[in-house]
Amino acid sequence: MKKYNITVNGVSYDVEVEELGVSEVASAAPQAAPKAAPKPAAKKAAPKPKPAGGAGAVNAPMPGTILDVQVKAGQSVKAGDILCILEAMKMENEIVAPADGTVASVSVAKGDTVASGDVLVTLE
Repeated sequence: MKKYNITVNGVSYDVEVEELGVSEVASAAPQAAPKAAPKPAAKKAAPKPKPAGGAGAVNAPMPGTILDVQVKAGQSVKAGDILCILEAMKMENEIVAPADGTVASVSVAKGDTVASGDVLVTLE
């Protein structure tokens, strides 16, 4: 038996794997009783990434094309309000305000192509 520690989606598991094709002498040896399955390690919360463009920056989650910008500088927004629509992989993705605030600046226009992480809108 070989022991391994495997992490799946942030949860750590201890596993034992039996090697196949071992000689008959080795397979005739008495085997230990199977152990109870180990409890997975406590899952740690993933740290939230900080926006690259400043404290209130809303970044593009993926590369794509801006289909529509629905806010203007100085406009008040609430958490969940649609800021712009990003087309990526032939799907329309609504980019929403993460928190209540005022639009400080809009860094994109309709038809712009953006890369993952580009600042779309800055909130204050």
